[in-house]
Amino acid sequence: MQRQFERLVWALERFHWPRYGGVTATALIILSSIGFGIVRGGHTPVVVDWMCDVRDMGANAVGFRIAGVALTGHKHLSRDEVLAIAGVSGRSSLLFLDAAEARARLKANPWVGDATVQKLYPDRLAIDITERVAFALWQKDGQVNVIASDGTVLEAFVSKSVMTLPFVVGAGAETRARDFVAQLDRYPAIRDQVRASVLVAERRWTLKLKSGIDVRLPENDLPRALDQLATLEQDKKLLSRDIVMIDLRLPDRVTVRLSDDAAQAREEALKAKRPKPKGNAA
Repeated sequence: MQRQFERLVWALERFHWPRYGGVTATALIILSSIGFGIVRGGHTPVVVDWMCDVRDMGANAVGFRIAGVALTGHKHLSRDEVLAIAGVSGRSSLLFLDAAEARARLKANPWVGDATVQKLYPDRLAIDITERVAFALWQKDGQVNVIASDGTVLEAFVSKSVMTLPFVVGAGAETRARDFVAQLDRYPAIRDQVRASVLVAERRWTLKLKSGIDVRLPENDLPRALDQLATLEQDKKLLSRDIVMIDLRLPDRVTVRLSDDAAQAREEALKAKRPKPKGNAA
């Protein structure tokens, strides 16, 4: 160990430092200390943003400022919202704009189904987006969201403009709503009376009508049950009667439950029809 130390001292004594080596070493130490402080203090994002701004300022100064953006396809999202999501601001330069990253940021927004971003040198940008369309309202665990036809949750805010959309309830209803609503649309006389469609145990649907009637549909052979319900409504005006439940889950029978008032009235009517017992002859 002693011999190795003596060799190190001997090497340092004979090492010829380059001109301004001390200044360079000092500068490196200072820069390293600054970098360590930035990382340790959690200021890296701020410094990175500042460096990006400086870089963009330089590119803009030589003619690469984004002078115009051709934006197409947006309806729900405003122009300012699209640009903000894509990361395009008044300081952005076309030279350093990452088109792939801008596209990825746009597609991460639930309202955007697809997007293309094209850089048109020296100072133009073209953005085309395909927006998802509000398809239905979906309720789960008391929370109502606006969803697209593929089940994507678009937003939690329910405005007046979407209050007339189909209303589906339950776990899994968001992904099965499109096919179910398509089948229900074949029967407008029934569809127009539906207040909500509830997916029970992720297996079968129950229609809750505006009149208060529940229609229990089967897990399988849904078209048969809807055909049967439409026929009963057309021939018997079943949905306008004083009932609270129609069960169509069994293919060979229809079960109907009367309301309490209707059941009581029926019972009294049956009593009135029963023959009275004759008294004993004198």
